Amino acid sequence: MSKADNMLSILWLLKTRKRVTAQQLSDELEIHIRTVYRYIDALCASGVPIVADSGHNGGYSLLDHFTDAPLFFDLEEQKALVQAAIFAQESGFPHGDAMNRAVSKLKRYTNAEQHRTLERHTAGFEVIRPPADAALEAVLQQLEQSVAEGRTLGMDYVKRSGEATENRSIDPYGIVYWKGSWYVVAYCHLRRELRSFRADRIQALSTTDAVFERPPSFSASDYFLKYLIPEPAVNEDLVAVELEGSPRAIGDVCRHWLLGHTVIERSERRVKLRLDAKSTLAYVPYFLLSYGKTFRVLEPSSLIEQTAELAADLCEYYRAMNRDAAHN
Repeated sequence: MSKADNMLSILWLLKTRKRVTAQQLSDELEIHIRTVYRYIDALCASGVPIVADSGHNGGYSLLDHFTDAPLFFDLEEQKALVQAAIFAQESGFPHGDAMNRAVSKLKRYTNAEQHRTLERHTAGFEVIRPPADAALEAVLQQLEQSVAEGRTLGMDYVKRSGEATENRSIDPYGIVYWKGSWYVVAYCHLRRELRSFRADRIQALSTTDAVFERPPSFSASDYFLKYLIPEPAVNEDLVAVELEGSPRAIGDVCRHWLLGHTVIERSERRVKLRLDAKSTLAYVPYFLLSYGKTFRVLEPSSLIEQTAELAADLCEYYRAMNRDAAHN
């Protein structure tokens, strides 16, 4: 092992044992005892409070308060970190290699009982994740670095319509993970306003010499949610939507990314929303159809009519598809 690994091993051994001798450290780490003395001196010089007791029952130990330092984690903290690392894999976390090294190091310096406990708690904890995308990971790493350093980037970006790649300069303010995709919220020099961009549509990034200052109170997630759920315009008509359904279905409405923000009343089997007219007829029918006969619309009647028209249109679409398949 490297010098750093050996010194960290000494710290862990001192933490897990009340007192340990230089010879015991030498035997445990399979290094010369004089090397142990050098490492102990180096740790003391760096500020680690190691106490050396002489005599028959002497040895090295740590001051009690140091064992509570952030370097050391109890078993619950270790379990939480390892499981969080597994969960982060689903999002395509941009520093996966470093995260895996950290988890490996954490496991390496646990004692046998802690290691067995961690293995039991992670054996049944799994996340279904998409295939690794090295190009996306590199883009996210560069975006995250730019946010931290306040460095303007040049970006080649493919718009949603699939048009030719467009080059623009951006000041990245933050990156957001939303419903399986990564986005960067950035000031766009081309449009001269804040915009959000899908990270997987970024074809290339280049660092520039220009710098920017990120607003100290800026929240990329708050901006992103406002972009998804715009405030109703002044004097815009708001429509009351009342639904009746099973407790689970009502819960789904209240947790929905769009509808949940509009809940004004809720009981076990009923929920009342207040939406703008456009959203009521443009989005809610699709939500209702995905639940089949689970919901009953109590109001407004326009929502019932729009949902019925959409269902009829879909029915005709698939009947036509079935007729075409029969002819072929």
